[in-house]
Amino acid sequence: MPRLHLHPERHLVSRIGWLRAAVLGANDGIVSTASLIVGVAAAAATQSDILIAGVAGLVAGAMSMAAGEYVSVSSQSDTEQADLARETEELRDNPVFEHEELADIYVRRSVERGLARQVAAQLMAKDALGAHAQDELGMSEITSARPIQAALTSAATFAVGAAMPLLMVVVAPTQLLVWVVSGASLAFLALLGAIGAQAGGANVLRATARVTFWGALAMALTAGIGAVVGIAV
Repeated sequence: MPRLHLHPERHLVSRIGWLRAAVLGANDGIVSTASLIVGVAAAAATQSDILIAGVAGLVAGAMSMAAGEYVSVSSQSDTEQADLARETEELRDNPVFEHEELADIYVRRSVERGLARQVAAQLMAKDALGAHAQDELGMSEITSARPIQAALTSAATFAVGAAMPLLMVVVAPTQLLVWVVSGASLAFLALLGAIGAQAGGANVLRATARVTFWGALAMALTAGIGAVVGIAV
């Protein structure tokens, strides 16, 4: 009988917490800062004014991303804690019902009733709350909310993303600023989409096209508005 060779498996879902915040932060950093720069440049502002506006956008955007992610993910964490507290009370007040409830979950997954009850009993004997959190509430260590991690990741990646179009302001000639920033930012977005898709195991071409399209649309709209405002002023 051949020996069974066991090997550790690393699933991509374990990356979902930090990957979402990282891609969102970097994407927002590139799109919002590049759009701001292109809009101000289209209004015929000086290079120093454009750079000041870009730096202000970087700082404000990074802080906004951090605060938004922290508040949003904290709300998720509060909801998880409330569900766990309620489940703890139910386990204390009616353990028999909770045992049957857990067994019913396994039965719905095609486990025979008698075996489902045995499994539920063994799991609850070791960690009743953990068993119900995972199989009844759908919570796990991988998907649990981490507000501070999400906030720091979003702020850091936003700043990195925003620094890319800002660098173009420094190196590009003023008369070509709109085109250089737009082209470079779209290239950065395409690279970000490809990296994010590769890290998450998604379709690289689809992800790249998605982020590039929305980035181009954002920059085109702000450039148009900046040009109109520049003419009007």
